[in-house]
Amino acid sequence: MTFRVLTGQFMHETNTFAAVKTDIAAFGRMIRHRGADEIEAHLAGTNTEMAGYIDAAAEHGWEPVHTVAAVANPLGPVTDEAFEHFSGLILDGLVENGPVDGIALALHGAMVTESHEDAETELLRRVRAVAGPDTPVCCTLDLHANVGPAFAGMVQIVCSYLTYPHIDMRARARRAGDLLQRAMAGEIRPRLAYARRPMLQGADGGRTDVEPMIGLGKKADAFMAADPRVLDISINAGFGQSDIPDVGPSAIVTGDGDDPSFQAIAEELMDDIWTARDVVNNVYLGVGEAAAIARDFNYKDKPLVIADYADNPGAGAYGDATNLLAAMLDADLDNACFGALYDPAAAADLAGAGVGARMTAPLGGKTDPRFGGPPLPLTGDVVSVTDGVMTFDGPMMAGVTKSFGPTAVFRVKGVEILVVSNLMQIIDLRQFLAHGIDPRARKTVALKSMQHFRAAYEPLAERVVVCDSGGLATPDLTRFAYAKVRRPLHPLDPDAAFAAP
Repeated sequence: MTFRVLTGQFMHETNTFAAVKTDIAAFGRMIRHRGADEIEAHLAGTNTEMAGYIDAAAEHGWEPVHTVAAVANPLGPVTDEAFEHFSGLILDGLVENGPVDGIALALHGAMVTESHEDAETELLRRVRAVAGPDTPVCCTLDLHANVGPAFAGMVQIVCSYLTYPHIDMRARARRAGDLLQRAMAGEIRPRLAYARRPMLQGADGGRTDVEPMIGLGKKADAFMAADPRVLDISINAGFGQSDIPDVGPSAIVTGDGDDPSFQAIAEELMDDIWTARDVVNNVYLGVGEAAAIARDFNYKDKPLVIADYADNPGAGAYGDATNLLAAMLDADLDNACFGALYDPAAAADLAGAGVGARMTAPLGGKTDPRFGGPPLPLTGDVVSVTDGVMTFDGPMMAGVTKSFGPTAVFRVKGVEILVVSNLMQIIDLRQFLAHGIDPRARKTVALKSMQHFRAAYEPLAERVVVCDSGGLATPDLTRFAYAKVRRPLHPLDPDAAFAAP
């Protein structure tokens, strides 16, 4: 039997403390494709969720109804206009092509809009209003999803990423699609068991290269191996930069039927996450400490990588923090690179001056200097000007073409600074290579990312250090006034405030 399956991707990780909202144009700067022809032309064969659903459609002979693939870089709340536009494309696809046998969605799980604190649940409510309560729905979620009980009650199959850095988007969508096929064929009756604890974020931010996530993953695998009715397990670390009631980690078991043992598995995994609530593997250096390590680094043939954790655009930070750059210049580093610094005005000025120009320009610090430092008036040389377009070939998003927008490389003393017009964290070597900087040949590589950089950059590094530049994604939670989260909540409240979970 041929099944008709509607697919849609609508993803955003929302930092509610960011002052810059995410509009329709922001999605156009990352991924925005509409309809089958565009989606398949741009995303088939890539390491993306939509590619996984395309794979499932080909394998199972579905009649796919591809509606939209829309992803924006993390930042402030999604505008109501953008939410209505992209959710409307999914809903229009249901109305115009219904009825369908199944629905396959790629969501983040941490989208907040101007009007909806739990935007994915609002989207699911609307989908259910059109498709009815019985049409099976599968979805992928980012490992940093904030999942509330209302969402869990409207979806039959959830396959969150199992990796951070995220390198399994295509594989997880394929897994979700395979389970959806079995549900449509009547082979399984998938249901979700869901558990959470009073935590802002869990499992050391979800890092899958260290404990506790390594052990949690092994335990989840053992549960699935012991009982084939346990179809999949998703451990979501949560996204703590969202000031909403349903913030925090969760465990979701997709089980065949309603056996209470599935709920017990979810609760056990969350007990483990609660027990490890104070585990932090990163050591957050000050920018001066990081620059001093770089100055004294005994370079041979592999670089020191400095990750500016706090100014990570992948967590909704502004990407224009200057504190680390200032410390690197003060330390007189040579053979170093720094990027990507988000500053469209400076990028335009540098590009206008042209390659070879020597000029003085105020760099960075323009969005909100309280988070990461003020603009730096720097004198240097323009060494490269490009359109910013590159096709990734690293572990995370191989095959996906993205753009930094008008981009310039500005050399100030011994540091080459990648100055860009589109906000994006560093996850791929191509983000430097496409603009004339080879990070493999640098003594120091300073980049704006929390964890995703590790997939491409840790293998080439002699050493990796992590610093807190004071950007909007700083781990120092005392800088934020949480007003909407449920309380008590770890680590915002002392342990004495909690009854036994």
